[in-house]
Amino acid sequence: IKHALAEAESDERVVGIVLTGEGKGFCPGMDMNALDSQSSGTNNGQREDLSFLAANPGDEALGENFETTYTYLMSIRKPIIAAINGACAGLGLAVATMTDIRIVERSAKFSTAFSQRGLIAEHGISWTLPRLIGTGNALDLLWSARKFDGEEAKDLGLAEILAEDGESLLTAKNYIKKLAMGSAPKSLQVIKAQVHRHNNMQLGESMKETNDWMAISLERSDFKEGVRSFIEKRPPNFERVSLT
Repeated sequence: IKHALAEAESDERVVGIVLTGEGKGFCPGMDMNALDSQSSGTNNGQREDLSFLAANPGDEALGENFETTYTYLMSIRKPIIAAINGACAGLGLAVATMTDIRIVERSAKFSTAFSQRGLIAEHGISWTLPRLIGTGNALDLLWSARKFDGEEAKDLGLAEILAEDGESLLTAKNYIKKLAMGSAPKSLQVIKAQVHRHNNMQLGESMKETNDWMAISLERSDFKEGVRSFIEKRPPNFERVSLT
């Protein structure tokens, strides 16, 4: 996944990224046979060599909080939309909470799963989930590990958009197409960084950084194009973001 995300992040033709599951599920969590071998000590430690896929996507300037195994998703310089097309549990749910927007299908099934496996809230979900749905709701889902569907995910605030079954990927693609047609890619990048960075700052500190970044944005050609296209009543032609 890191390799694919790094490729998409560095491609200036790409405005946004969709993360979805193959087949009928998003990600049902870790393989139970792998967990069994870990708990019984029978794992022989042999793994396929995937070093050729090594990659380090994301903006290092956001700091070490966004450099861990899964939190790097929040530092990717482009919007990441999760198109949740089926089972989403455990690790899969944790990863989904670190994407920028979640589009869920009505019949998709969710569960935190951890407590029913004798585990704690892993992979940063104890930080992300309360920020999305509130402390009480997060504790309920983490303690009980109960199953819930896409409609409840939307009601809780875990998902931003509810799609009909089989339509999450198309809905996500259409969402990104709308961004590409009307929003400056650089603005999308900076706004994402603002939201995630400022979630860990005091208000005054975040305002100071915002003012500094705003001064920079006022000097960009995108600002001039945004004003000009509005006056001329035409779609804007913003610059694409290149990381090279």
